[in-house]
Amino acid sequence: MRLLTSAAAIAAALTLPVAAHAADAPVQVTLDASKPGAVIDRHVFGQFAEHLGSGIYGGIWVGKDSTIPNTRGIRNDVVGALKALKVPNVRWPGGCFADQYNWRRGVGPERKPIGAGEPNTFGTDEFMDFAQQIGTEAYISVNLGSSTAQDASEWLEYMTASADHALGAERAKNGHPEPYKVAILGLGNESWDCGGAMSADFYVNEMKRFSHFLHSYNPAQPTMKRVAVGPSGGAENYTEEVMKAWKSRSWSWDIDAMSLHFYATGGWPPHMADTGFDEKDYAVLLKDPTAMDDMIKTQSAIMDKYDPEKKVALAVDEWGAWLAPTPGSNPGALAQQNSQRDAVLTALSLNVFARHADRVRMANIAQMINVLQAMILTDKDKMVLTPTYHVFHMYVPFQDATFIPLTFDAGTYTTNGVTLPRVDAVAAKDKAGKVWISVTNIDAKSPATFSVSLAGVKATKASGQTLSAPKVSSINTFDAPNTVAPKALSAKVAGGKLTITVAPASVTVLGLE
Repeated sequence: MRLLTSAAAIAAALTLPVAAHAADAPVQVTLDASKPGAVIDRHVFGQFAEHLGSGIYGGIWVGKDSTIPNTRGIRNDVVGALKALKVPNVRWPGGCFADQYNWRRGVGPERKPIGAGEPNTFGTDEFMDFAQQIGTEAYISVNLGSSTAQDASEWLEYMTASADHALGAERAKNGHPEPYKVAILGLGNESWDCGGAMSADFYVNEMKRFSHFLHSYNPAQPTMKRVAVGPSGGAENYTEEVMKAWKSRSWSWDIDAMSLHFYATGGWPPHMADTGFDEKDYAVLLKDPTAMDDMIKTQSAIMDKYDPEKKVALAVDEWGAWLAPTPGSNPGALAQQNSQRDAVLTALSLNVFARHADRVRMANIAQMINVLQAMILTDKDKMVLTPTYHVFHMYVPFQDATFIPLTFDAGTYTTNGVTLPRVDAVAAKDKAGKVWISVTNIDAKSPATFSVSLAGVKATKASGQTLSAPKVSSINTFDAPNTVAPKALSAKVAGGKLTITVAPASVTVLGLE
């Protein structure tokens, strides 16, 4: 089965008997642009790069002497692909790796490796160079677990101080005279587990101390957003302790966000196959965005008790599909393929964040390259874009756009005893005033027709892209990189309604014109 290539081709494909079902029961959607919601912060589309597997070495860094085209050791193909996503921030160096990271071993001409797997050739200066090349902001996760506040403070001095400071001079000697900008600072990572197995009250005391002593020395960027560690899954103790402390804080410390980590696994531990799975496994994994929505509601309710004005953001700075490692790979590298199922999961998750835009103002998918639900896969000089990448690219217009509520009956899709909503949809208005609509057909068997009433919007047509695939398990490989790729799609608006039919298990984003 070949990919659909145009609106006409889609219409032709839907003349099969299943199309009658879609046409007989269109999803009635009502959009009211006169009732805007919160701004969907662009930082919700953040990325995560940890020193894990080949996420850094081979994924971002190949070295200055590599035959793979690079700029100062950083892959040119990866930089080009990420620039197209307008990545707002990248969280680095971890993850669990962050709470054992010694930044000093990764600066200067003589690097001190941690065994064969971590040569430390990609350190602070290399990460900042990478961030500048792709045009993103740095989200630095400091070592609160195994290091000290003084060490973290000195790292901030190295990164952000001018050359008249001792550590700023060291940075300049290493070839980087201008101070870096650190936009976001993570105060530890999963401190309830790999970050130190700390009780909530113990972590809060450490967090307050780090928050007080860590600051930017760069006058061009004097403030940094500080992110405290939040709960493990649905636990509530960290949320209570962090927010209670924030409520009674003094002048000496503050935070701007609290983290939440959530992985779609279909049941812990991660065990679901990344390729060759059936429709039941497709549906089981897609139940997890609903679970994440419930978890965000629970955590937000606790935060509301102490912060009804929502000054503290909820940062879902690790999320995505965590599947069984690709057969034959090193299990510790967390390598997995990326299918059309991941594309639908991505859209559903981003839609959850959009609906909670008043509280969820940052998120970081795990991870960016070659690890877990990646944007990009590489193998030596080869690179391929994943279905997840394509959804992020399609959603670029939603960055800093204003959420517009939609009302619709999502219906139900049931397969192998698993029941899900049949469809999902979100809308937003960008800064130029253009309205964008994303529709996701979760049903893996049948197309879906959407009839969208556009109250308060003047439009004559809509155009954008749709992402579908021959199967829900379809993937992009180095030999077949375009098996799952977005195709142009357009539709007319008549009588104040946008009507469009989309393929099974597909994601579609349209702009009204």
